[in-house]
Amino acid sequence: MGVISFDPSLNVQVGQKNDGVVVEEVEGLIRVYKNGHVERPPIIPIVPCTVTGGVIAKDVVIDKFTNSWTRIYAPSYSSKMPLLVYFHGGGFCVGSAAWSCYHEFLYALASKAGCIIFSVNYRQAPENRLPAAYDDGINTLMWVKQQALNGSNEQKWWLSQCDFSSLFLAGDSAGANIAYNVATRLGSYSTSDSSIKPLILKGTILIQPFFGGEARTATEMHATQPANSALTLSASDSYWRLSLPLGANRDHPWCNPLAKGTAKLRELKLPATMMCISEMDILKDRNLEFCNALASAGKRVEAKMYKGVGHAFQILHNSPFSQIRTQEMISQLKTFINQ
Repeated sequence: MGVISFDPSLNVQVGQKNDGVVVEEVEGLIRVYKNGHVERPPIIPIVPCTVTGGVIAKDVVIDKFTNSWTRIYAPSYSSKMPLLVYFHGGGFCVGSAAWSCYHEFLYALASKAGCIIFSVNYRQAPENRLPAAYDDGINTLMWVKQQALNGSNEQKWWLSQCDFSSLFLAGDSAGANIAYNVATRLGSYSTSDSSIKPLILKGTILIQPFFGGEARTATEMHATQPANSALTLSASDSYWRLSLPLGANRDHPWCNPLAKGTAKLRELKLPATMMCISEMDILKDRNLEFCNALASAGKRVEAKMYKGVGHAFQILHNSPFSQIRTQEMISQLKTFINQ
């Protein structure tokens, strides 16, 4: 096997030869060697931007230093639209805003929900452990803020249609974890309202959020999952080992926001939250527990349960009910975003 060539614009690595011991692997998705080399097999097709069906999509560089970029989706609407900043899933270690499954889902969401979407391509672990992805989320918001204030002609194609007073942070799996942690950063700033003005955070959308903990939940241990499940317990553990700061365990607050109780939740200024939970997901119990904790802390939270489907069904379409449940989800997201 030899060296790994890495294209930072796509966050995809193409394996050449590499002699070494594998220290961590999620089969088919990522292989990490003792000597530090990382392989990410191209399991999902990378697709270019398109301009079809009334939605313009373009890739824009956010930070040349970190190679973070975003795919922007702007539907052709006559009125101003909410802005949804979206973070893809993949255990903080894999995935891309250019993956075909995310392009198709977000294209449909932008079109049907009538919103502008920024699909963020953030830095990944283990090369860039947390909080790198959170930092990229904040930096994306600051970039949007500067565009809103300065209004460059180059970005007018989406700027002119954007309602900056209606911002939503969203993501699935690890992306939902990023959306939540970016929201908590904004909510913990003493000047949270002014830090991103003219943007106003109206809500967070957490789709099967990737949280964990040292103590196992019942669904983590015993959930009946689809045969081709997108998230197993062993994969979950691998992702946390690769993404958390070295020496941290699964009760680190970035993994387990409830590890030290719910007192901190009360102090946080959080917007309305929509939580999307899959019935056959190993994260179901943890997601429900987090919903209850938010509600107990006086936060506004809406929980939606999707029957008969597992983790990331809306992206992978790996169950007979996936298409129906995905349309159900998009409809509910549209209602939440436009209320």
